Amino acid sequence: MNDKILVTYASRTGTTAGVADAIGKTLSGKGASVDVIAMKDVKNIEQYSAVVAGSAIQAAKWLPEAIDFLVANKNELVKKPFAAFQVCMTLAMPNGEKYRQGVSAWMDPVRNIVKPLKEGIFAGKLTLKEVPSFSDRLKFRISILIGVWKEGDHRNWDEIKKWSEELHGLLIK
Repeated sequence: MNDKILVTYASRTGTTAGVADAIGKTLSGKGASVDVIAMKDVKNIEQYSAVVAGSAIQAAKWLPEAIDFLVANKNELVKKPFAAFQVCMTLAMPNGEKYRQGVSAWMDPVRNIVKPLKEGIFAGKLTLKEVPSFSDRLKFRISILIGVWKEGDHRNWDEIKKWSEELHGLLIK
């Protein structure tokens, strides 16, 4: 095994992929060797010394393919330094920070599979034209009209970078 880190993600609209890329760039900038790969494209994690896994949140849950990835790779993940992050729009709501503890509970299924050394919870991005289904676009449009969300990119890149920098020391021994 080498000292290579896998940053892997499940994303619907590319928002979580963007966070994964930023994490990978920060870790690389600190000298780590990093691969950033969508979970659906990861064939084998044995070659990695550490894994960072992230998922978009839909209906207060990690995407099914993200949970499937963790279950399928549990035996390897428990042997390595592991961190997890999730990206959700709830934190982008007005006063969204008051929901952070509840949003943190959405990580429970992950914790039940493999305990992360560090967890990241980040606000997402809402661009209506990127929402895949018509019914979801309609729901979001109504939610925007009544003030639940604002369209736009709500990711806090400074927070993501800080989290990634702290992560480096936990993953590289």
